[in-house]
Amino acid sequence: MPIIGITASRKLEDYRQSVLHVGGEVRILEPSVTVAEALTGVDGLLLTGGEDVSPALYGAEPHPNLGEVNPERDAFEIALVGESRGRDLPVFAICRGIQLLNVAFGGSLVQDIPSEIPGSLDHQWSVPQHESYALAHEVWIESDSLLARLMRERLNDADSCEVNSRHHQAVKRVAQGFRVTATAPDGIVEAIEDPAARFCLGVQWHPENFWRTGEFRLLFEGFLDASRRRP
Repeated sequence: MPIIGITASRKLEDYRQSVLHVGGEVRILEPSVTVAEALTGVDGLLLTGGEDVSPALYGAEPHPNLGEVNPERDAFEIALVGESRGRDLPVFAICRGIQLLNVAFGGSLVQDIPSEIPGSLDHQWSVPQHESYALAHEVWIESDSLLARLMRERLNDADSCEVNSRHHQAVKRVAQGFRVTATAPDGIVEAIEDPAARFCLGVQWHPENFWRTGEFRLLFEGFLDASRRRP
């Protein structure tokens, strides 16, 4: 049973359940330990949602609509990503996670979609917790991507699917070596991946919210399958 290290955040239960329901064991990674201690025995890294990533990490001034940041968490998770990639551990990054992953390898972010991208969709749906699975918009998926291969059963020869959405930041300049593999109809980046890695995928929506109904179970199954296989 692969051990999945999940970065600590305020809302962990759906991430935990998503991993448990596809046969993984969960370890919560707290910044109170060293990176080496956190990753000891870990077979895959799951980066979770939460606060905004500090713009200082990609050389930008704070936007007036920048939300809460957590420099300690940023530093810990960037170090986790670097060490995980050095070990070729599978990395699955969700919401803040895709943003952190992109910044960790030299990319930048849109700090506030509504004010920086005129005419953009509403990506920050405010819904009650029990409606966190509410679908907000489509994402268009590149057919030759890892994401498309993982989602092939749900896509059923289509090139898009509907997702939920709760974010006001997004990938801007894509980190070197990564490719964009899904976008929203307004052009906002919804997924990135590193083709050179064993498994390194980031998505902007929250697939973990669907663990009860299974719409995105295939993403977690693919992540766990990669985590079972040692390089």
